[in-house]
Amino acid sequence: MHFNPYGGAAAELAAKLVNADPATPLIDVLKASDYKPLGSLDARQERDVRDWVERLRRVFAHPTVELLNELLAESSTTHYISTHDGRAPHLHYAREDAPTDVRVKAYTAAGMAALFCEDARRIGRCDREGCGTVFVDTSRNGRRRFCSTKCANRVAVANHRSRQSA
Repeated sequence: MHFNPYGGAAAELAAKLVNADPATPLIDVLKASDYKPLGSLDARQERDVRDWVERLRRVFAHPTVELLNELLAESSTTHYISTHDGRAPHLHYAREDAPTDVRVKAYTAAGMAALFCEDARRIGRCDREGCGTVFVDTSRNGRRRFCSTKCANRVAVANHRSRQSA
């Protein structure tokens, strides 16, 4: 499935932030995700983004219009069209010179909202019991249930063993 930049990369960044090890500094998660333009995060901004990540986690668990509208209302500042880096015109939901935490919040909120509007079933959480990993379903048919082949195989093996012992 083809997503716009916000519904694709931005929603995937939201998933990476939710799935990140809490011990990993968020600036490292942003760097590894190739998030640009990358600024810095001071201690207050780091806490603010971590609180935001918990709100994103709730959206992945149960996406609703109300939750997403709350995120959009809190994060949206100035909407404008940008053509930076030679790219085609595209929307930005926060100024490029805004602090990193403000931009990350606006970017991920817009991405999750765009994905929800495109196809809410594409906002996923692993179906394997005990796995809390979230994902953006980019599969062709949009029926992904597990975060990885590993989790899918674990469930399949458990189901097979259950049937064999019955």
